[in-house]
Amino acid sequence: MNKFKSGDDVVVIAGKDKGKRGKITKVINDARKGPRFMVSGVNLMKKHQKPNPNLGVQGGIVEMEASIAASNVAIFNSETNKGDRVGFLVKEDGAKVRIFKSTKKEIGV
Repeated sequence: MNKFKSGDDVVVIAGKDKGKRGKITKVINDARKGPRFMVSGVNLMKKHQKPNPNLGVQGGIVEMEASIAASNVAIFNSETNKGDRVGFLVKEDGAKVRIFKSTKKEIGV
């Protein structure tokens, strides 16, 4: 079980976008760079795109999201309004669930 999933609300704890919040849109497990996430509204980059009349693509400077390292984000705990660490708990029925480390409450997605 992974600590982060698509749809989780996260806060950036390091880098140029420190303090920004967003939802994880995509989880990327790269063997070389480690786990990375695409977070909505975070780590925006500008790309110079050439026009392609065959595909109907207009040229210009396009703003797009780049991936961010997993070590630079923390899951957002709405109870404390802060970033929190993720832990695991095995219930009596054998189900493994994610919990917030500070409050010991289950993370609901």
